[in-house]
Amino acid sequence: MFKGVKPIIYNGREVWPLIEGGKGVSATNHASAGAWAAAGGIGTVSAVNADSYDPDGKIIPQVYKALTRRERHEELIDFAVEGAVQQVQRAHEIAGGEGAININVLWEMGGAQRVLHGVLERTRGLVAGVTCGAGMPYKLSEIAASYNVNYLPIVSSARAFRALWKRAYSKASEWLAAVVYEDPWLAGGHNGLSNAEDPLKPEDPYPRVKALRETMREGGISDDVPIVMAGGVWYLRDWNNWIDNPELGTIAFQFGTRPLLTKESPIPQGWKDKLLDIDDDEVLLHRFSPTGFYSSAVRTPFLRNLEARSERQIPFSTQEAGDHTFQLDVGVKGKNFWVTRNDLLRARTWFGEGFTEALKTPDNTLVFVTDAEKKEIRKDQADCMGCLSQCLFSSWADTDTNSTGRLADPRSFCIQKTLQDIAHGGPIENNLMFAGHAASNFKRDPFYSNGFVPTVKQLVDRILTGD
Repeated sequence: MFKGVKPIIYNGREVWPLIEGGKGVSATNHASAGAWAAAGGIGTVSAVNADSYDPDGKIIPQVYKALTRRERHEELIDFAVEGAVQQVQRAHEIAGGEGAININVLWEMGGAQRVLHGVLERTRGLVAGVTCGAGMPYKLSEIAASYNVNYLPIVSSARAFRALWKRAYSKASEWLAAVVYEDPWLAGGHNGLSNAEDPLKPEDPYPRVKALRETMREGGISDDVPIVMAGGVWYLRDWNNWIDNPELGTIAFQFGTRPLLTKESPIPQGWKDKLLDIDDDEVLLHRFSPTGFYSSAVRTPFLRNLEARSERQIPFSTQEAGDHTFQLDVGVKGKNFWVTRNDLLRARTWFGEGFTEALKTPDNTLVFVTDAEKKEIRKDQADCMGCLSQCLFSSWADTDTNSTGRLADPRSFCIQKTLQDIAHGGPIENNLMFAGHAASNFKRDPFYSNGFVPTVKQLVDRILTGD
C-alpha cells in the first residue's frame, strides 16, 4: 500500500479514493465500471449514448429511422436513457455490493437534462453519484438532489466552481460529494481550457487546485469533501506531496486513460493495441470538436486530415476590397469570391492536387476538400441527430428553432458517428481516438511489458502500490 493512501467515505461506505474516468460514448461501460467498484473504488458508467442489449446479450445498433433532425433527436434520447439504465443495472450486479457506481454525462450533450432525469428515475438506489462536465452544469445539483443522488461537477478552475456554487450548488450543498479538477492541458477528451489560458503553456495543477480548495472553504465546504485530481494521473507516487496535505484537504484521483487497457475495458482490440504504441508527441490538444471545446486525442490519420483541411483555408470577400482584388476561379461556382493573389495561387495548387471543392466556413473563409470529402461532409451534416446541445458542424441547437443560426462548419466533423464507430470496432485510423497526454506511459511502464493487459482488479492493486 502506498504511504498515505487510505479509504474515504463515499455514499455511506468506505471506498478507495480512486475513480474510474467516465469516457464518453461506450468507452466505459458496465464491465469496466462494475469491476472497478468490485475492486473497492468508484466505477463510472458513461451515460453518453450507452449501449443497450437484445435478449441474447448482443449490442443493439443505434440506427436512426426518422426523417427529421427533431424526430431523430427523440430517438437519440430514447437510446441514451435505455442504454444507460441497462449499463447501470449490469454494473451494479458486477460490483456485488462493493465500492460505488457513478454515471458520467456531458452537460453539452443533446437532451442532457432529459437523459439524466430518465436514467436516475429508473435506477433509484443503484447510482451513487453523477459526474458532469463539458459546460457549466448549473442544474446538475438540483436534478441530482431530487433523486437523493450525489453530484460531482468537473471544473478546470476555481473561478468556474465559484460561479456554479454561488448560482446553484450552495442550495444543494449536502449532495456535493466531490469536485473533480480536470487538468485542461493533460486530460483526454474534452477539456475546459478557457480563452484566457494558452493551450501551448501548461500550468502546474498544484496552485490551481490549492485555489479551488480555498474557494470551497470560502463557501463553507468541509475539507472532507474531496477534490478529485483528473488528467495526467498515472503513478500515485508522483502525487506524494498532495496526499495528506493540509493546504489541499482530502484528495482523490481519477484515472481515465489507464483503465482503457484492461481485460474488462470494452474498447476494441485495435484500440488497445494502439495504446501500447503511443509516443509522447502523438496526443494532440486541438479545437476541431463540434462542441467548440478544446479536446485531446491521438493523432490518427483522421485527426491529421482535419489538421490538413484547416491548413487548406483562405479568407475571401464577396466584393473587391483591400488586397482582395483577384477573383477566385477554382473550387467555387460563380464569381463573387475575391481573394489575394497569393491565396489565388495556393487555391489553384490545391485544386491541381485534387482538392477541387471549396466549402464556406462561418468565418468567411473557404476550405478546399476532395469531391468525396464534400459528399461525406454534406451527408453527415444532413444525418445529424442532435447529439450535442449546440453543434458547430451541423448547426443543430437544442432550441425551438433547432438551429445555431450560424453556417455549418466543414472544418469540424460528426462526433457521434466517429465515436460510435471506433467504440464498436471501426478502424482507428479513420476515427477520433480520445486519450490523455499520459498515454505514452503505456510504452514505458514495466507493468505493461510484453503486451501485458491486466484485469481491473490487477490495475487497482497496482495503482495502490504507488505504481
